[in-house]
Amino acid sequence: MKFSSSLKFNAVSEWWDDYIDYDGLKKQIYLVEKRQSGLDTNYHDLESQRSPLLGNSDTDEVFSQYLDRELRKITLFYESQATELFEDIEDLEAQVAEQDEAEMRDYPEFDEEDEDEEDEDGEGDTLLQHGEVPKPRKKGRKRRNSTLRRLSLSSSEEGADLDASLSSLRRVGLSLRGKSPKVSARTLANTWNSLTHSGSSAQVPETVWTSDTDYAWDVRLLFKRRITNLYVSTSSLKSFVELNYSGFRKILKKYDKVTFNELKDRYLHDVVEHAPPFTQASKDRITAALRKLLHLYSHCVTKEDVSAAQRQLKLHQREHIAWERDTVWRQMIGRERRGEGDGDSETVGGTLAVQQEAEAVEIQTPLGHLKLKRRHIWKAIAVTVFLTLLRIQTVDGEEANKCFAILVFATILWASEAIPLFVTSILMPLLLVCLRVIRRTGEDGIVTRLTTPEATKYIFSVMFSPTIMLLIGGFTIASALSKTAIDRVLITRVLSMAGTRPSTVLLAFMGVSCFASMWISNVAAPTLCFTLIRPILRTLPPKSTFAPCLILGIALAANIGGQSSPISSPQNLIALQHMDPPLDWTRWFAVAIPVSTVSIILIWWLLLVSYNPARSPDPTEPDIEVKPIRAAKEPFTLKQYWVSFVCLVTIGLWCVEHQMESLVGDMGIIAIIPIVAFFSTGVLKKDDFEHFLWTVVFLAMGGIALGKGVTSSGLLDVMDELIRGIITDMSLYSVVLVLSGIVLVVSTFVSHTIASVLLVPIAKEVGKNLPGNHANLLIFLTGLICSTGMGMPVSGFPNQTAATQEDELGQLYLSNVDFLKNGVPASIVATFVVATIGYLLMRVIGL
Repeated sequence: MKFSSSLKFNAVSEWWDDYIDYDGLKKQIYLVEKRQSGLDTNYHDLESQRSPLLGNSDTDEVFSQYLDRELRKITLFYESQATELFEDIEDLEAQVAEQDEAEMRDYPEFDEEDEDEEDEDGEGDTLLQHGEVPKPRKKGRKRRNSTLRRLSLSSSEEGADLDASLSSLRRVGLSLRGKSPKVSARTLANTWNSLTHSGSSAQVPETVWTSDTDYAWDVRLLFKRRITNLYVSTSSLKSFVELNYSGFRKILKKYDKVTFNELKDRYLHDVVEHAPPFTQASKDRITAALRKLLHLYSHCVTKEDVSAAQRQLKLHQREHIAWERDTVWRQMIGRERRGEGDGDSETVGGTLAVQQEAEAVEIQTPLGHLKLKRRHIWKAIAVTVFLTLLRIQTVDGEEANKCFAILVFATILWASEAIPLFVTSILMPLLLVCLRVIRRTGEDGIVTRLTTPEATKYIFSVMFSPTIMLLIGGFTIASALSKTAIDRVLITRVLSMAGTRPSTVLLAFMGVSCFASMWISNVAAPTLCFTLIRPILRTLPPKSTFAPCLILGIALAANIGGQSSPISSPQNLIALQHMDPPLDWTRWFAVAIPVSTVSIILIWWLLLVSYNPARSPDPTEPDIEVKPIRAAKEPFTLKQYWVSFVCLVTIGLWCVEHQMESLVGDMGIIAIIPIVAFFSTGVLKKDDFEHFLWTVVFLAMGGIALGKGVTSSGLLDVMDELIRGIITDMSLYSVVLVLSGIVLVVSTFVSHTIASVLLVPIAKEVGKNLPGNHANLLIFLTGLICSTGMGMPVSGFPNQTAATQEDELGQLYLSNVDFLKNGVPASIVATFVVATIGYLLMRVIGL
């Protein structure tokens, strides 16, 4: 959680203005950073009136002025609160001591209300006649005297009001005693009890803290509430000090990181830790006050039981915090912990996402206006086409015809995203089983239709395949690398050597984005890189073309990185799933790494021509120089060495899996190693497992189920005959060129994963019908080209992330024009590289 969110969540709402202004200080850091780069801050910071203060002064001195101002504000508030609080605690101690000095005979004995007196007196007389003593009422009894109840529950929490309440209690008790000429049954019972006991009771006199009288109960209630409120206030003051100290430490760390200075240790030790709120003496005084209140509570409420007092006070403190925190913050933290977004419009990215949720049609009905959105129309189209195809014999064979209807239905929903992609995938087993499209060929060659129980067992058995386990293993490695910051450490060290030339920095970031996508997936890699370029974007001149160029370059490189390793994207795993035999990692790298390298260089050249990123927006200014990336200084920890070792061993085993097939069986079994190694040693926790991209897992599982349904139903045989007729006179390379174009178009307009789900089975069938059975070659080719569709904001996860990047004024860096102008040519270039260099390398490795 970011510290700014943590501060809002943990701060006392009434004291909010007196906490450290973390966001304001962070804003000043960015202004200092711009001044260091020689940029005019007036354009970016329209509201700042202090920009001139940043002239040529030393940055440490300038920033220290803002820190000093915050420190003075915090100190003044702390001193006023602490003085008042400690005085209240002293008053409370005096009041407790006053109660201790008084004897129980000085306390009034209350009678019950008239309607209860008769009953209890009668009961008391009966008991006394039988020689029994009434039992004292339990601690949790309901008090009956309305006057006492009103006094106790409406008493003020302040010390002066506590004295007034005690005086009122005594007066009420005396007045009630004067109204009752008879002695209550409880008084007689207490007298009898004192006579029948030994002299030990006289040695330990009853006090207001141990007595069971109404007066004692109400006194204890008043003191309990007073002590509890003071304990909560003291704890809040302690939290106030700790949060502000953390705020100073974190903002100074950020300042050092952004400005390359070393102010943090010096300012914390020489200034902050000498201020009254943060001295050790102040901390000890607060701790002593909490300890004193704990003992007062145990003395007044729990009869010297310190453990019970501590439990009760902690419970009151938790209840107070839960009550005080606003519902908005609780919901905010809940969404962050669950990884949820605020809605569909924020999760897709780019301007296209807003258009998808726009109103499409408004229909007048007797019940009012019915607003239909575009996704509603696509749902209706999908259902209509599905029901129509079920009724019309489009394909020979009942099972094949039903499977064709399911395939078209899923394609429409996947392409339109009318419902979430993974929901469509989850729907596949239901349709395949209920419509009974699964068949089985017996040993005698007779094809039989499976019953629904048999089809259910078959579908679920193939859905969780070794490919799915490999996908989960890839998520585990990516999560471990990110959580231990290995990816950030390695990437920043590489980028620190990139220099200050925009063209070199662009190439460095594209290379890093591509390489990171190989190991932490092309979903996490662009997010990491976009975080690392923030310091660069903040120091660029307004309207600089380098900003959109850099963002788009990272996204395009991450897409290319999606083809570099088998675990870098789901489409690669789907391709491996259909290969027979599956391609080992060594041969995959032999093709994918050269193809990716050439594609990255060509796309880099294309971006340089399109954007000319070194050019300054002001013709009179010299070319732009980029702020260098600062390499991480922290040395590798033991945990990081452990994660690196496990990752290298796992990847090495994946590379030589074919030689170890008799031992491990499949790459999916090897994927269990990092899961066990990281979760059993505490590197990853249960929450990390819950945050895996399970939507992608279910998307892949649904695609596998649909593929098995297409094969089993006989639909693939029908497609086989159609494809065989089309490619009869075509050479292998002609088929490669035609297939490349088809895959590029489909993967541009739909998700890369969905494109592979739909097209890989077709490529496999086409390859089988070619002389020499080149199924694996066309599957490999299709998997690689699925990652090259980059012409739209929705073409793959990296593009979706890039489309949401905004500047300080909330303006998007990229528009649809940027993707069409640069993404479409980049897609064509990358596809051409796969269809030429990639094809030649595939032939070299024996495909």
